[in-house]
Amino acid sequence: MDIFEKIGSLAKRRGFIYPGSEIYGGLAGTWDYGPLGVELKRNIKEQFWKTIVQNHENVVGLDAAIMMNPKAWEASGHLEAFSDPLVECKKCHHRFREDELKGEGCPDCKGGLTEPKQFNLMVEALLGVIEGEKQKVYLRGEITQGVHVNFKQVLNSTRVKIPFGIAQIGKAFRNEITPGGLTYRSREFEQMELQFYVSPEDDEANKWMEYWKGQRREWYLSLGMKENNLRFREHAPNERAHYARAAFDIEFRIPETDEWKEMEGIHHRGEWDLSRHEKFSKEDLTYFDEEKKERFIPWVIETSGGVDRAALFFLMNAYTEEKVTDNTQPTTDNKKQAAKEETRVVLKLHPKLAPYKVAIFPLLANKPELVEKAQSIHDMLKKSWMVVFDARGNIGKRYRAQDEAGTPFCVTIDFDTMEDDSVTIRDRDTMKQERIEIEKLEEYLKKKLE
Repeated sequence: MDIFEKIGSLAKRRGFIYPGSEIYGGLAGTWDYGPLGVELKRNIKEQFWKTIVQNHENVVGLDAAIMMNPKAWEASGHLEAFSDPLVECKKCHHRFREDELKGEGCPDCKGGLTEPKQFNLMVEALLGVIEGEKQKVYLRGEITQGVHVNFKQVLNSTRVKIPFGIAQIGKAFRNEITPGGLTYRSREFEQMELQFYVSPEDDEANKWMEYWKGQRREWYLSLGMKENNLRFREHAPNERAHYARAAFDIEFRIPETDEWKEMEGIHHRGEWDLSRHEKFSKEDLTYFDEEKKERFIPWVIETSGGVDRAALFFLMNAYTEEKVTDNTQPTTDNKKQAAKEETRVVLKLHPKLAPYKVAIFPLLANKPELVEKAQSIHDMLKKSWMVVFDARGNIGKRYRAQDEAGTPFCVTIDFDTMEDDSVTIRDRDTMKQERIEIEKLEEYLKKKLE
C-alpha cells in the first residue's frame, strides 16, 4: 500500500476526506471534507490569514465573487491560453495530459495515441432564468483575477500604499483532464493567495520576490513541515505561465517514493494583469506615487498555494507508523502492565493544525460519576479549543483513534480524580502520561498548544 492509499484509507476512516457523491457512484475530481477534515482546512486557512494579513500592516484581505463578467477572463488570457495538451488512446480511449506522460504509447494498454489537442480548463455555466437567453459565464479557474479587478476599489477605500498586498482565500474550478492523487488534482479546490503590488523596478521586484519566497517556506516549516520534504524549483523559461517573468514552486517530497510535487507557486507576474484589465475595461488602473510624483502600472509578485494540497501534504508529512509497547492504559495502582509490542499509526500534526486539540475520556463509560466529571472538563476546555468527548470502547482503543486523528493530548478521568481532583494527561507523540490538577489543566494546555 503506497502513501496515497494509506492517507486515503485513514482520511476516510477518521473523517478527514470522503469521495464526493459516493452513494451515487461518485463524481471524479470532487471531494468532501468530513468533521476532522473541515477543521484541518479551517486551521490551515486561519494560520495563512494570521501570517499574511494580520501580521503584515501592508496587506489587506478580499473575498471576490466566484462568477465574474466573462470579459475578465478574456482580458486575463484564460479563454485563449488556459489549456492543457490532451491525447487519447486509439485502443482503450483513455485520455491523458501529454505533458504528464512518461514514455511513448498509452500507459494503460500500450496502444497508440492521437495527436495532442488543446483542451481549455475553464468550467462553463449558464446564468439567467429564461431558456435560450441565458448568459454564458465561467466558474473562476483561479482566484487571482478577482483581486486585480478590484485593485482600484481597494486603493480608493483604504490607505494602502505601494508596496502593498491583497490576500484572498476561495474556491476555484478547473475542467481537469486527469484528476487524481486524492485531492492533489481536483476539479473543485480552494486557493490561498497573495497579490503583492510593487513599483516597476527590477531591484524592487526581485527584493520582494525573495522576501515572499522566504516567508512562505518558513510558514510551512513553522507548522511542522519537515525541512527535507521541502524544496524550491525554478521554472525554465519554456515552462512558465504566459504571464510570468519568473516563477518558483515550493515542492513537497512524497514519502516512500521521493517524488516531488508542486505545493505552492511564487510568481513575478509583471504588469500583465493590471495592464490587460485596463485595456479591456477602459478603466485607469495606474497608481500615483505621491513621493516620486510618478504614475505607473504596478508589477505583481504572487504567492499562490492550494488549501487542499497543503492539507494533503501536511497529512503525509505527519503520517507515522512506529513500533510501540502498549502501556497506554492509566492505572490506579502500582501494578505494571504486561508489555505488548504493536504498530501504531499516528498523525504528528502541529498543534495549530490538529483538528481536535484535546480528547476527554471517562475511564469507564458505565460509571455516571466519571462521565459527569469528564463532561464538565469537556465543557470547560471547549471554551478555548476544539475538543472531543469519547467514551466508546476500552481506553487503549480510544488512544489509538485519537493518535490517528492527530489529537495532541488526551485527558482521562479515573477514580482517583474523584478523590484528588487530578487527571491523567497523555502526550500523543511521546505517549508519556502525567497527573495534573484540574485547576492547572488549562494553563498546562495553553503552554503546550499555544
